[in-house]
Order: sequence, then C-alpha cells, then structure tokens
Amino acid sequence: QVQLVESGGGLVQAGGSLRLSCAASGRTFSSYAMGWFRQRPGKEREFVAVISRYGGTVYADSVKGRFTISRDNAKNTVYLQMNSLQLEDTAVYYCAAGLKLTTTGSYEYWGQGTQVAVSS
Repeated sequence: QVQLVESGGGLVQAGGSLRLSCAASGRTFSSYAMGWFRQRPGKEREFVAVISRYGGTVYADSVKGRFTISRDNAKNTVYLQMNSLQLEDTAVYYCAAGLKLTTTGSYEYWGQGTQVAVSS
C-alpha cells in the first residue's frame, strides 16, 4: 500500500512559478513510476507529466518546456516545478504512483490533490 500526499498548491499570478511536492509512504517508492495529472474546472482529468523509476520523463504538450518533473528516492518524494504559469493551468493537481509508466490514468495509487489557481 502506498499513500500519497500532495502539497505546494496555491494562488499565483500568470507568469509565476510554483513547485508541487508529493510525499509517498512505504519502502518501495523507488519501484514506482510517478505521475502528475490535473483536472481543470469543468474538464476531465488529464495527464501532465510522468517520471519512471529510472528517471525518464514524459510531458504533455501543453506543459512541455514550462514544467519539470523530478524525484528524490531518498525522500520518497516527487516534484513538479511549474514555471511560466498560465490561466489555463488552473486545476486540481494529483499525484499518482504505478508499477507501469503510462500517460493514461492507469495508476494504482492516487493522492487527494492540491489546488493551483493562476490569476491574471
């Protein structure tokens, strides 16, 4: 069993930056691919970024070049550095853990989410 707790969300002006963190419980964190997803108001949940157990990364086109996903296996934590934030990035951001790297929602474990609001 893996429990995920996101933090770092908040209100930021367009063009600003935020760093989200996702702390995982359990001793097998390094075995999991870790993903970030988001759900914008009135929209379905969508893929943002994923990092494999070996550090390989995949990004959604909408965030490529602006967001960076990273992980610290010693701290059981995955991060999402978000720069040049846009109004369209306003969403609840979710962390997910799975044994298979995928850009779909097929992850075994999910966090509760953290709200990011971007203002003009």
